Amino acid sequence: MKTLQVDENALWKQRFRAPIVAATQIAALNPVRGLAVTNLSGIFQLHAWDVLTGDLRQITDAPAGVVFGGISPDGRYIFYHQDKQGNEIGHFVRVPFEGGEAEDITPDMPPYASFSITEALSGAVIGFTIASSGFQQYVLPQNRDGTWGVPALLFESERSSYGPLLSYNADWAVVSTTERAQNMAYCVYAFDLTADDPQASRTVLFEPNVSLRANAFCPLPGDTRLLVETDASGLERPLIWDVRTGERIDLPLPELEGDAKPLGWSPDGTRILINHFSQAVNRLYVYDLHRSTLTRLDHPSGTISSAYFYGDGTEIIANWQSSVKPAQVVALDAATGQIKRTMLTAGAAPEGQPWRSVTFTSSEGAQIQGWVAVPEGDGPFPTILHTHGGPTAVTVETFDPSAQVWLDHGFAWMSVNYRGSLTFGRDFERAIWGQLGMREVDDMAAAYRWLVDNGIARPDAVLLTGGSYGGYLTLQALGRRPDLWAGGMAQVAIADWALMYEDEAETLRGYQRSLFGGAPEAIQEQTRISSPITYAAQLRAPILVIQGENDTRCPARQMKVYEARLREMNKDIQVHWFDAGHGSRAIEQQIEHQAIMLRWAYRVLG
Repeated sequence: MKTLQVDENALWKQRFRAPIVAATQIAALNPVRGLAVTNLSGIFQLHAWDVLTGDLRQITDAPAGVVFGGISPDGRYIFYHQDKQGNEIGHFVRVPFEGGEAEDITPDMPPYASFSITEALSGAVIGFTIASSGFQQYVLPQNRDGTWGVPALLFESERSSYGPLLSYNADWAVVSTTERAQNMAYCVYAFDLTADDPQASRTVLFEPNVSLRANAFCPLPGDTRLLVETDASGLERPLIWDVRTGERIDLPLPELEGDAKPLGWSPDGTRILINHFSQAVNRLYVYDLHRSTLTRLDHPSGTISSAYFYGDGTEIIANWQSSVKPAQVVALDAATGQIKRTMLTAGAAPEGQPWRSVTFTSSEGAQIQGWVAVPEGDGPFPTILHTHGGPTAVTVETFDPSAQVWLDHGFAWMSVNYRGSLTFGRDFERAIWGQLGMREVDDMAAAYRWLVDNGIARPDAVLLTGGSYGGYLTLQALGRRPDLWAGGMAQVAIADWALMYEDEAETLRGYQRSLFGGAPEAIQEQTRISSPITYAAQLRAPILVIQGENDTRCPARQMKVYEARLREMNKDIQVHWFDAGHGSRAIEQQIEHQAIMLRWAYRVLG
């Protein structure tokens, strides 16, 4: 380990403080107006984006930050879910693009959790999900003068559901739901909103043991074609379903190895933008529906986290980054993928060490992919083993200041795409369903062995870390394989699935039921086996937990019970509580948390 650097000029702090643009969206019918999520102010907030000039104007000023929002197709309004100090419980509001007071669009509803809001391109209807007791999807008419009608309940289910997505004229709505499965496999329900009883008009896109998720309607008036994601082949692929006629066209794309996720339509409805993943490395393709041709775009290596057609469809707007370059927004040539210009830049940041992709074998012969970076000098090194959240997520090559901190200090760093991660096929993703915290820990142990066998990691100096589900795996691995680890740093973590279910937001309850195949009271033994608190007596290594007081995804009470249990057993646990929700969106608070982890790691490893 190198000398601990926590002064204000430390390189790692400069990386954290470099502003980035996390996401963008452009108004479909007014392409000079957009929305950007950026931390220019020191905390992630929504900004109105003048696409022609690149000017950004801050719209939200929430103390805990805002990272999700949308812009209306005409560019008049920005929508977001307004909560209390990051607790993710509140109401959807809209703010004029020019700025102003937030207007509650559901003032007569009790506070709710939500992660889904859409608007028909015609502007006639808003669709949104709320989760209170189960999931409810509503359609909200919008009058020409901007006033609202009465929200109408379209669909409800106890199972995880999202939507509704709306056709151009708001004559059709679709909802994706796991109602027909006891796991995370979705089907799609389509509703004719012009019918006297839309519920009675419902049609279904369903296949047993297949997940089908609605992506986007074709952006043309009167066109009822819906872009859908399917894993029927065992890999993610696009299909097109006409909700009015029932016609279905699958795009098998046999020339692509790995998942191919549809991102959206071209403005004229003739092309589909596709994000292809192979071993956690992505590449954009364009599929021409008229010619039945697939074109690989020659964009720079790294990761494109979001992309969409722009203007007349000759350009693609992409959020691009790499392990050594911060996120920026670029315009790509839609025919070639070449960068035409940079639209929004990131702040200047010191470069770090590059990542490389590796694979290794875990239990049952599973092939696991991971990202590895090493500091200057010769190993073996003290090592950080990272696991991502989700679990339905994946670590891709990104500019990650928290990874580079450790490399600056002489640590090696590895992130494991354990079984359950996306983009490695259906069987890989579903391998953990119903038995969480088992195979993932096997994969972490296999990563440990690979790091040691390849002379990268010191066997006695491997520290675990991760946030959310990654924080859960940190605690679970410390308990189930206590012989391997020197310690663990868990952020906004899960310690007890049963207690968490009692306190978490309904959105996450539905997700938990789908992952496990039931609520905790119905699967008590599996809930016990999958909970880190079960293994408290087996813990040997020190633990650091950084947890949000207002978190409704991984609520505070279950972690406080875990901490008390460990203290009763004289285990080495340190818990830092902060006044926000599921993770920090403020740069200086992120730096504070990283400094806490650094000091803790230096204490543990001496």
